[in-house]
Amino acid sequence: MKYIEIKAPAKINIGLSVLSKRADGYHNLSTFFYPINDLFDLLTFEPADSFIFACDSSSIPKDENNLIVKAKNILETTSGKRIDVKITLKKVIPIQAGLGGGSSDAAATLISLNEMFQLGFQHSQLINLSLQLGSDVPFFIKSKPAIGTSRGEILEYIDLEIPEPILIINPGISISTKEAFNNYFPDKNKGDFRSLIKNSGLEYSAMRVSIKNDFEKYIFEKFPKIGRIKDLLYEYGALFSLMSGSGSTVYGIFPNTDAAESAMNKFPKDYFCYLSSHHC
Repeated sequence: MKYIEIKAPAKINIGLSVLSKRADGYHNLSTFFYPINDLFDLLTFEPADSFIFACDSSSIPKDENNLIVKAKNILETTSGKRIDVKITLKKVIPIQAGLGGGSSDAAATLISLNEMFQLGFQHSQLINLSLQLGSDVPFFIKSKPAIGTSRGEILEYIDLEIPEPILIINPGISISTKEAFNNYFPDKNKGDFRSLIKNSGLEYSAMRVSIKNDFEKYIFEKFPKIGRIKDLLYEYGALFSLMSGSGSTVYGIFPNTDAAESAMNKFPKDYFCYLSSHHC
């Protein structure tokens, strides 16, 4: 096999409730993952004489602190096979933004190296390995709309396609997931995701009332600029808006492309703004 090129998509969270802290130090969650397939990092895997990792972003660690490197090492340790490969990452998804970019890159690495080096891991084994890398990584093994529970790795796949455009806004503020988990405010109103889906579509008016992200209160208080994005998205006509993950990205689902483009053009030019229309 000469090389593998794979797209590692972003995700948004349609609601995120932190239910309880676990004995293992992680948290029990309830969330609805939705893939944004037209916003992606691009990874290339080529056989090599040694392990090489290259990335076009200077802000990405090249060592064990990178989930791609960790994923390669976990496969090597678990399979007992040496993996000599050159991995090249073209980074597009903002880092520490709540869009799952690092987790998606890790899942793409597990999938690609398992295939390239014929390691023979089944889907369930890849899920178990991915959980060692992070709570979001199991979702990206399939990247299909799913309700996630436990740490996020127990996935119930849901038949849902959002036809409306999704506007993604990131102000360039990096949020530490650890800090967010140390300061979240649980909302007693836990949305029932299944009840919001009617005829494979979403009930946006009900979502505005019942769907929350438990990280918003702390993050919006610490970084008012992020909370302001959500206010503006509603002001500009969003049907629904929420911060994704532990931030700092906020998305808005708009009734049509014209409304979404008009809103996008009102945000500062130094923000990361992306209009997704082929998400699923």
